[in-house]
Amino acid sequence: MVMSLQISRSLRDRIVAEAAAVPRLEVCGLLLGRAGLVTGAPACRNVAADPTRAFEIDPAALIAAHRAARAGGPDIIGCWHSHPSGNARPSAADAAAALDPSWWWLIVAGGEVGAFRVVPSGPIHGRFAPVALAATP
Repeated sequence: MVMSLQISRSLRDRIVAEAAAVPRLEVCGLLLGRAGLVTGAPACRNVAADPTRAFEIDPAALIAAHRAARAGGPDIIGCWHSHPSGNARPSAADAAAALDPSWWWLIVAGGEVGAFRVVPSGPIHGRFAPVALAATP
C-alpha cells in the first residue's frame, strides 16, 4: 500500500487558500487522481447540517465525479476539508465518516495540511494512518 501522497504545490496552496477564505466554516472538496497522485482537488459545497462543526460533500458533486471517472476522467481518491477551530488531524467525527478504505484525506487547519489514509485499525481513532505529503513543483 502506498503511504505517501503527491500533490502539486499549487493545488495544495489553493486548498489552504480556500480554507482561509471561509475561516468559520468547514470547507471541503474531492481529491482526484490515481495511485497516490492528486491531479485535481475541486471544492464542493458543504451540505452538513452544521458546517461550522462538520463537513458533508454535496452528493451531486460526488455523483458528477463518479460519472466523469467512468467516462475516462480521474478517479476519486479521497477528500479534503478544513478544521476552522482545530488542528490538521482527523477528529473522532472524521473517523466515524471514513468508510472507504481506499481514500486519502487532507485536513487543513491554521495553514497546515495533514495527510492521512483510511486503514483498518489505524492509530488515529482506529481509522486513520498519517502519511507523508509530497508537494511537487
